[in-house]
Amino acid sequence: MIVGIGIDLVELERIARSIQKPGFMERLLTEAERGLASNYPEQRRIEFVAGRFAAKEAYAKAVGTGIARGLSWQQIEVLPDETGRPVMTAPSPGRIHVSISHSEQYAVAQVIIEEEDSDVSSK
Repeated sequence: MIVGIGIDLVELERIARSIQKPGFMERLLTEAERGLASNYPEQRRIEFVAGRFAAKEAYAKAVGTGIARGLSWQQIEVLPDETGRPVMTAPSPGRIHVSISHSEQYAVAQVIIEEEDSDVSSK
């Protein structure tokens, strides 16, 4: 059963400006995320950061708390698996599904939180 859905859309231009501000990357991204971002050329780095921003905002909407009301950027991490698919780790009430996409001007992310099925282990 789905227990939460969130979506967020962010302008790449806004993130490009924010990246220039001192401390923005350190507040938004975990150490592992920053490590990945630092390996990308400028435009791809902007897309990467915008995607993580949107994914973290979408997660906050899915759990219903928002960022800063008991939830910080650092508690949410989105890293690629071996195939490149984004995998989110966060203090979740269930299994997290995340999708991130980019266009020339925007990044969008959707998060669906699915209740853990406690009956699966007993079958």
